[in-house]
Amino acid sequence: MLLNDLLPLCAEAETATDRYETAAREAVRRLIAPAGKVDPKLLEREQFAAHGFAWIATYVAAIRQMRRWAEANAGGELEQLVLQVALGEYLAQLRGGIAISQVEIVRPADLGADAAALDAPAVQKLIAANTSAARLRIAELIADGLDTGNFGALGLGDEALEEVRRQFRRFVDTEVGPHAHGWHLRDELIPLPVVQQMADLGVFGLTVPEEWGGLGMGKLAMCVVTEELSRGYIGVGSLGTRSEIAAELIRAGGTEDQKKRYLSRIASGEILPTAVFTEPNTGSDLASLRTRAVREGDTYKINGNKTWITHAARADIMTLLARSDASKPGYQGLSMFLAEKPRGDERDPFPAKGMTGGEIKVLGYRGMKEYEIGFDGFDVPAANLLGGKEGQGFKQLMATFESARIQTAARAVGVAQNALELGLRYAKDRIQFAKPLYAFPRVAGKIAWMAVETMIARQLTYFAAREKDQDRRCDIEAGMAKLLAARVAWSNADNALQIHGGNGYAMEYPISRVLCDARILNIFEGAAEIQAQVVCRGLLEGRN
Repeated sequence: MLLNDLLPLCAEAETATDRYETAAREAVRRLIAPAGKVDPKLLEREQFAAHGFAWIATYVAAIRQMRRWAEANAGGELEQLVLQVALGEYLAQLRGGIAISQVEIVRPADLGADAAALDAPAVQKLIAANTSAARLRIAELIADGLDTGNFGALGLGDEALEEVRRQFRRFVDTEVGPHAHGWHLRDELIPLPVVQQMADLGVFGLTVPEEWGGLGMGKLAMCVVTEELSRGYIGVGSLGTRSEIAAELIRAGGTEDQKKRYLSRIASGEILPTAVFTEPNTGSDLASLRTRAVREGDTYKINGNKTWITHAARADIMTLLARSDASKPGYQGLSMFLAEKPRGDERDPFPAKGMTGGEIKVLGYRGMKEYEIGFDGFDVPAANLLGGKEGQGFKQLMATFESARIQTAARAVGVAQNALELGLRYAKDRIQFAKPLYAFPRVAGKIAWMAVETMIARQLTYFAAREKDQDRRCDIEAGMAKLLAARVAWSNADNALQIHGGNGYAMEYPISRVLCDARILNIFEGAAEIQAQVVCRGLLEGRN
């Protein structure tokens, strides 16, 4: 299909999907907000339809961003084919059913939505253009991608960001990629010299303002760096997450003294933060947190249990969410603390009075390790109450969710890219029946679709980052990006392992690690179901 024909078709199809999204929204509104406001009981009862609408809206947003990407990068055959296949596939799924999990497919009838808009001629033409021949041509065009790094133009539109990407790609290819699988198999922490190299490259201060010792770059730059680091190893890509969360909490909600004391040290990597929010019986239900912070003079005494704390032993400071006022229910009594602790090691992870804990053994995501922590009279100076005022903890944390979810989406894109490259390398090297696996259409077709859907997730993530950089509220966009990118990472890892066959199931092959790493992305920073809830409620309540 010629570009001059393709772009107008895409624009017409986008208009059709906008109409379908509107029909789906109104259908779900009738189910869960018949009086105009979302009814929590109805939302719970109609959860499948509500979350299905979130996925529909995510697909429509992805189609919109892919068209915009192609218009700005329309010169190459590869980009045209990626657009053609991306829209053809997602339009077909909107019409026939979107897999929102491995066992759930949402269709227009599940929402009671009128899908007549998807009968538009442009939609049907694009669905018909999503051919095996188009995918195999994509496979031909990306066959040398391992050498060239070209799987389609990224669409950054900024040479400085392109240079940042190249710089981190070189770092990953020399300092991370060759060692990541060994770190995983030995279940060891990422070596401190690598952490120091990352600090020297500015990873921990990437978005910290220059006045506080950071690089003062935006969230799009954060995505580029995170994606490249995660392409090498999700643990390395995630090292900056805790610094990002801590710095944003302090920058947005801290006192001037707290900013002076911590921001430059976080930015330089002098101190490593960890986030201490989750409790054994709460999960995503932060309103039910029970860990107490009781003030005694100039000190708060912390008592309670926390779990799923990443990089906790090696961290120097904890962003700790605890209940400072037991008389106030739900979120109202929660406060955030900047709790310093001595750095531990694998032999003695928590050498601090009033603090004990141990490692949680996990399938993947191992480079920082996961821990559970018990607090028994652990001291935090009152001066380390974030912002100097109690009861603001949940509000302060919510202010970081957009950035954290954008960063997690970028991690997922990096993992998806890693899986794509591992699958491509194996398919080209592995000879079966006197030819490379890549010569077989179903193998090449899988890899082509992996490249296409990685680009879709990437562009949706970049869009969310750009919105954040423009200081626009983007909880919906961030939720969509995280929702889709996490699924793409898992899908790519699963398909790449399938291409490896039995060897993919062997621990010696890196794809076995990537599969385990990819699985967590659909859970942390808000599980897929939580993201869908955020997106659905946001759209129905008019936040967009």
